[in-house]
Amino acid sequence: MSRTPAGTPDQPQRTERFNEERATSSVRGSDQPDLQAGVEVIRDTVRTLPTRPGVYRMQDARGEVLYVGKARVLRNRVANYTQWERLPIRLQRMVSQTRSMTIVTTNSEAEALLLEAQLIKRFRPAYNVLLRDDKSFPFILLRAEHDFPRIMKHRGARKAKGNYYGPFASAGSVNTTINALQKLFLLRSCTDSFFSRRDRPCLLYQIKRCSAPCVGRIDEAGYAELVREAKDFLGGKSNAVQRKIEGQMAEAAEALDFERAAMLRDRLRAATFIQGSQAINAEGLDSADIFAMANRNGQIGIQAFFIRGGQNWGHRAFFPTHTEGLGDEDVLQSFLTQFYEEVPPARVIIVDREIPESDLLAEAFREVAGHKVEISVPQRGSRRKLLEQATRNAVEALDRRLAERGTQAKILREMAEFLELADVPQRIEVYDNSHISGTKALGAMIVAGPEGFIKNQYRKFNIREAQSDDDYAMMREVMTRRFGRAQEEDPDRESGTWPDLVLIDGGKGQMSAVKDALEELGVEDVNLIAIAKGPHHGREGREVFHFPDGREKMLPVNSPLLFHLQRLRDEVHRYVIGAHRAKRSRAITASPLDEIPGIGPARKRALLLHFGTAGKVRAASLEDLQRAPGVSATVAQTIYDFYHPGG
Repeated sequence: MSRTPAGTPDQPQRTERFNEERATSSVRGSDQPDLQAGVEVIRDTVRTLPTRPGVYRMQDARGEVLYVGKARVLRNRVANYTQWERLPIRLQRMVSQTRSMTIVTTNSEAEALLLEAQLIKRFRPAYNVLLRDDKSFPFILLRAEHDFPRIMKHRGARKAKGNYYGPFASAGSVNTTINALQKLFLLRSCTDSFFSRRDRPCLLYQIKRCSAPCVGRIDEAGYAELVREAKDFLGGKSNAVQRKIEGQMAEAAEALDFERAAMLRDRLRAATFIQGSQAINAEGLDSADIFAMANRNGQIGIQAFFIRGGQNWGHRAFFPTHTEGLGDEDVLQSFLTQFYEEVPPARVIIVDREIPESDLLAEAFREVAGHKVEISVPQRGSRRKLLEQATRNAVEALDRRLAERGTQAKILREMAEFLELADVPQRIEVYDNSHISGTKALGAMIVAGPEGFIKNQYRKFNIREAQSDDDYAMMREVMTRRFGRAQEEDPDRESGTWPDLVLIDGGKGQMSAVKDALEELGVEDVNLIAIAKGPHHGREGREVFHFPDGREKMLPVNSPLLFHLQRLRDEVHRYVIGAHRAKRSRAITASPLDEIPGIGPARKRALLLHFGTAGKVRAASLEDLQRAPGVSATVAQTIYDFYHPGG
């Protein structure tokens, strides 16, 4: 795990103008939690703090971030932690682990709020409220860099030029909407390279989901009109678009152009489908997000509805963690801050309760969105009805979650009993390898816990030393690297990244290889189990579980525990095969020119255009290289020396 070097706090892109100060105290006493030592560290920090807004980070003896907080006046806020007798038990525990602090000053409290959200997302501190679901939201993107814009699904940073519509609650809702939009507006979804190579329409044209601009079935002006209609529809003018299509359909019918009338009828049905698929009535709201919270004995669920362009674009339930000892209002405020760190804020944010700093949140969101943001708690009318519906959904989602967690806890208890573990495993690591005929070998590790898969801790291992066709040696290499590094970085096993159970995809051979690797490292107290396909696997779906001492066990074919263990094994299969496929794709597109230092994409392209192949570049004389366009004498000498080191 990489960490920021001491004395170099992070400078997220949004905070380039922030002034930064470092206040660090050395570790006092032992590394064990010590309340008085933590208080002294904080007191030393307070002496150097300004009376300005900013963000503070509390770190333990190993430099791991415990907590990220923001303050309107840094000195006053941080000084509160020295009054330890007034702190709740949760914060006393945090102070007792604090051994250093990092301070970043900002120009305003709103900027501090935004920076706080960025740092929480990056460091995921143990004492901050966290959004467990860190998967980015999907958007619909209508790209703008082409004469015939493409409609597509998009995740991640919004760097491409074009119009973004979202967020959508899930990839499924985006795919369904894009399919309907293709029927409605006949916009292309293919890549630019595919578009440029076409000499006849593709299947999407045949099934009336594209207007085939690639082969001239529609001109640029006609396609631009479709794009304008799509923007109007997604921007909230869906009724106007529908009326226009209805008028065109009537005109076609009067002119006896029944083929065109039928095509327009299908487009009208697609528009009706998109509007009819909305699960809530968003009348009167153009751009709004609705949040409602449910609490069951300290377990919190938050339901979100997303409305854009007057249409409901889905809903999702969130279950934030690390909420112990916090009021519901504080949890909701922290949730909103982190949620909108990635998602553009809607113009109206409807919540089911007053939150402590709603004015500050609105100001911060306005800076991000570039428009006014309203945060409200409606008491009556249509907005109140929407909020009540979100509240019902939040309660139902939390009840389902708690029922699932009860089932999951039962399965984990059964797992501990069946696999003869001392306690219920909190961290399970599953390993597998992948290669094709001994090439492009890759190892992989997935991680699961009581809450499910922990995808931000998955790891890939490029096999470096073992023969690619020796599965046992590959597994030994993966284990040596994984646990060798763990011993270096966390020898006392305090970080929570040591597994309680290691599952290996394989049989006795893989188990023996893993045992040997761990024994060489001196690691003898990690629970190991190998999972192999049993007899009659194709007919019965049974697995054999191999123990380190050579014993074997099996589970009944209808056992929920068997299904759970198979799911863990299938997940590592999915991950390693996907990673291996990506590695092969990169190898296919790689060029020998990539290895030459100082040769970037532009020069590589110029060399290939001039010489034709990488082999001819290798065989070229120095004089020939110097005559290539865009290649200076120095670069030509570099290329020649690379291929002729002795010359």
